[in-house]
Amino acid sequence: MNKKVKLENLNRKIRQCKKCSLWKTAKNAVPGEGLANAKIIFIGEAPGRQEDLIGRPFVGRAGKLLNQLLNTANIKRENVFINSVIKCRPPKNRKPKSNELKNCRMWWQKQIEIINPKKIIILGKTAFDEVIGLEELKDCRGRWLKIKNSLYFPTYHPAAGLRFPKIKKILEKDFKKLKKSTTL
Repeated sequence: MNKKVKLENLNRKIRQCKKCSLWKTAKNAVPGEGLANAKIIFIGEAPGRQEDLIGRPFVGRAGKLLNQLLNTANIKRENVFINSVIKCRPPKNRKPKSNELKNCRMWWQKQIEIINPKKIIILGKTAFDEVIGLEELKDCRGRWLKIKNSLYFPTYHPAAGLRFPKIKKILEKDFKKLKKSTTL
């Protein structure tokens, strides 16, 4: 079975998941989207209101900023895979609970296993703690980390850049670094 079919089958399972109670309040699960053979994966926290309504990742205000940042890095959105550590929107956009993170963990891990990217970009503290969890995001952001033969680049979440102009400038700086280190 090829990667695309495996990923489609996995996404179907994600949409049917009822391992935690988030499915009860979500309109749509948001498995993620992009190339099954992407060289880069972006991992965020959880779907927001727009993502929940549409069923696609990063389509709201934070998604618009992410698109601008991708342009800064000369990365085409259609050439990457974008997902989150949580697949259903937490009520009122609250931070995901530990049991929700635990129940979704297998989904994003399996996506990484299928896609087998060269680089993984971590967006925000929740995703950083869930995927890497070694240090504090502020101490690691903006640089490449090699962990178990994979390259990770943690940075802030675009939503934080919308709320805080200082963080938006840091995001722009980090994505300029990505431009220098990625070729897509």
